This record gives sequence, C-alpha cells and structure tokens, in this order.
Amino acid sequence: MEKKKFMVELERIRAGWANTGLARPDFALEPQAGQESVWDYPRPPLLVPDPREVVVQAGGIEVARSVSALRLLETASPPTFYLPPADVHTERFSPASGTSFCEWKGAATYWDLQLESGGSPQAAWSYAEPFGEFAGLAGYFSFYPSRVECSVAGERVRAQAGGFYGGWITDEVVGPFKGDPGTGGW
Repeated sequence: MEKKKFMVELERIRAGWANTGLARPDFALEPQAGQESVWDYPRPPLLVPDPREVVVQAGGIEVARSVSALRLLETASPPTFYLPPADVHTERFSPASGTSFCEWKGAATYWDLQLESGGSPQAAWSYAEPFGEFAGLAGYFSFYPSRVECSVAGERVRAQAGGFYGGWITDEVVGPFKGDPGTGGW
C-alpha cells in the first residue's frame, strides 16, 4: 500500500474508537482510593516514565530488572510496561516468527526467550521503529505476563485475558479490560 493510502487508512482506524478516556462508560468499574480506571486512560495512548522496580523472571531466572520503565496507558487496557534494553538480558532472547501492527505504535517484533531449561515462545515484543509519537519506545522490551513472571514494586502481575494483549494487571487498576469475554467490539 502506498504511503498516502496507508496514512489515510491509519487515520480512519484511529478515528473509529468511541472510547477515548474523556468519559467513563456506565459499565466501567469505579476505582477506589489508590486505584485507576483504565477507562480514564487516553486514546491516543500516553507514555509515562515509571520509577518503580519492575522484575521479569522465567523458571526462577531473572531476565529483566529496571527502575527506568515506560508505562503505556491506553483506554480499556491495563498498563503495559516497557523496559530499556540495557535492563534486559537480551542474550536470552532471539527473534521470533510473526509480527503485529498497532495503529498507534507501528509494527511489533516478537522475541522468544531461550533458557537451558526450555524457554517461552514470543515471551516479549518490541518496536524497532515506532511511529513518531512513540519514538521513545524504540528498542524497549515488553513481556507477556501469561508467559513469564512479571512484578511491579513487588506485586505479581496478572495477565490480561485473551492471549493477544499484553497488559499488566495489578491491584491499582480496574476495568473491565479489553480482552475479557464479550469485549470484541471495543
């Protein structure tokens, strides 16, 4: 697809979202003190630094640790944490097959985790050349909490439902979340 047609199609897709974080829908859970509703997150997403300690392990082996994560906040999704490559044991990862495309961030590259005791296919992803608004994500890694053990400030992260999305559910966020049963139209 030529670039002009691609950009027109991209803008059409971006404009198609009804929920943009400006008004919480009636079905959204009410956050309690110290919590955030994912329905208050913006669209387009917001990328914010997060100084909390983030640890990623697999089979008892640490594969990443950072206090320099970037937290991506997007309407209807639990936050996703991205870690700088300097804080990831990149030698434990090899390029995986497959790609996906985000209308906000661009084309994702997937990474297989390689351990002596086995591994985890497509345990992580990154954006080599994200769209301009998200250039700060270039080279950063995020991880699927359904495939590796992730924690934020000592709290074990729970995986977002649906298998495709990689949001990090902690006690500080309430949904419902994209990926839950019945959310295909979000």
